[in-house]
Parts: sequence; structure tokens; C-alpha cells
Amino acid sequence: MRLRADELSRFGEELGRGLSAPAVIGLSGELGTGKTTLVQAICRGLGARAFATSPTYALVHHYETADRPVYHVDCYRLRSPDEARDLGFDDMVRERAIVLIEWPERAGAWAPQADRRFRLSYTDSPDIRELEEIR
Repeated sequence: MRLRADELSRFGEELGRGLSAPAVIGLSGELGTGKTTLVQAICRGLGARAFATSPTYALVHHYETADRPVYHVDCYRLRSPDEARDLGFDDMVRERAIVLIEWPERAGAWAPQADRRFRLSYTDSPDIRELEEIR
């Protein structure tokens, strides 16, 4: 589906409101297509107590909601899938958290199985992104 930024935010908030823990959401796409924007909206929908920011350098950010932890993982800077071994995915899943993973393909087999995966891509319009659910 083709979405403007405000529509992408509404989609993310609705997705967040409908998520039940545990859940793993994978987000793929080129740099700048809106993966972090979508994560921010999902976190708002989940009722996260802090504003979600990109964990590009920290790799993992943790947020609390009223009833479940949320982890935002950015695998972009991983040089190999083996670097994902120490990100704590097993602990996140065991904790029954909501886990939002940008660039999950870079984590290889270390990434937990995604319940839902999305790909964001550019369109011919700079204000519109293509959002595709990968089945």
C-alpha cells in the first residue's frame, strides 16, 4: 500500500494498539524509508512511556508500557549475523516482550521468528512510501 507519512503513522499506531505480547515485528527497507518512523508510531500505539529513537549505535533500546516491555533493535550496523548473538533476542522473547527489529535480515538465524514482516520502499513521489507486508 502507498502511504504518506501521516498515514504511515496512523497505520503504525493501529498496529501497536492491536499487538499482543509476545510479538516480533520485522521491518526491512532502504535507509530513510521510514522504518524508525513506523517503530515510533507502533510504540505510541502500545502506550510506550518514552519517545522511541533510533538505536543505530546502541543497537537496542528498551521501552516500558503499562503491561509489557518493548524492545527496538536496529541491526543495520552489524557486519555479520554472528554479531547479533549478543543482542539478547532469547531474553527478549523469554520476557514475552514486543520486539521491533529493523534490518532483521542482517541478524540471520539469531533473529527470532517474526510474527509479521514489513518492507518499506521509496516511490516516485518523495512524500509517499510503499508498505508491503511480507508473508
